[in-house]
Amino acid sequence: MQDLNDMLFFAEVVERGGFTAASHSLGIPKSRLSRRVTELEQQLGVRLLQRTTRKLSLTEVGETYLRHCIAMRDEALAAADAVAQVKGTPRGTVRVSCPVTLAQTVLGELVPTFMERYPEVRVEMRLLNRPVNVVEEGFDVALRVRSSLEESGSMVVKRLGDGRQLLVASVDLLNRQGTPRTLADLERLDSITMPSSDGRYTLEIIGPDGHKHSLQLKPRYVVDDLLMLKFAAVAGTGYCWLPDYLCRQELEDGRLVKLLPDWSQSPGIVHAVFSSRRGLLPAVRAFLDFLGEAVPLGDHFSY
Repeated sequence: MQDLNDMLFFAEVVERGGFTAASHSLGIPKSRLSRRVTELEQQLGVRLLQRTTRKLSLTEVGETYLRHCIAMRDEALAAADAVAQVKGTPRGTVRVSCPVTLAQTVLGELVPTFMERYPEVRVEMRLLNRPVNVVEEGFDVALRVRSSLEESGSMVVKRLGDGRQLLVASVDLLNRQGTPRTLADLERLDSITMPSSDGRYTLEIIGPDGHKHSLQLKPRYVVDDLLMLKFAAVAGTGYCWLPDYLCRQELEDGRLVKLLPDWSQSPGIVHAVFSSRRGLLPAVRAFLDFLGEAVPLGDHFSY
């Protein structure tokens, strides 16, 4: 079995960007650090790092091995923090992924409050509009908005609230193309939307009778960012679905209005997922508890 310290040394070299920086961080001579990583490669029988005079880069197997080294280090930190939790406050790093719009409209204001409350905790947040593999990509928590929790698989889920989708348009668009009174009236309005995986665009909407109806769209504008979609809606490019937490201010000041208010779409469930493979770090548990308390559901997820 390889020396666990060597795994830690390897992870530090990669994360610090080289042997010199890792040497300063660990307080170990650079020559000794280089020798230990070389011996680790020899023991494993593979090359983990590509070394040049200018930089280090990971090999493909090195990338895989690094994830395990980081997991090993986190387990060691978790063990230490589990003891420290009894006599101290949460500490360490919380790695989070979050959809861009949710971060910009809700989490952006909350995270500084969390960090002020827990000064010994670091937060590394990646804004990603794609599903992430929590374990393989090294995240502690992934924040998501989905219509169903069934896609979470073996992950543990903490439900934070429901986000409503609103059908909205600008007054300028309605003055040009008319205000729809029925679902069929929407066909004469320009539409804008997020991309579709199959290239077909369908408006799914629940009527006052509780039944689901569909309307085929030919959108004028397709963009994979909700904030840009909102800008286009405010400018009168077309109507679209927007999360209520994203367009509340525009609805209040009249830049956007709701269409067919008696019609709706299935709500998006705002939730956090995390791995059940190992116990939660105290810092991660503190972050999840904070979100459960602080995410302003009444303010941001209902209108």
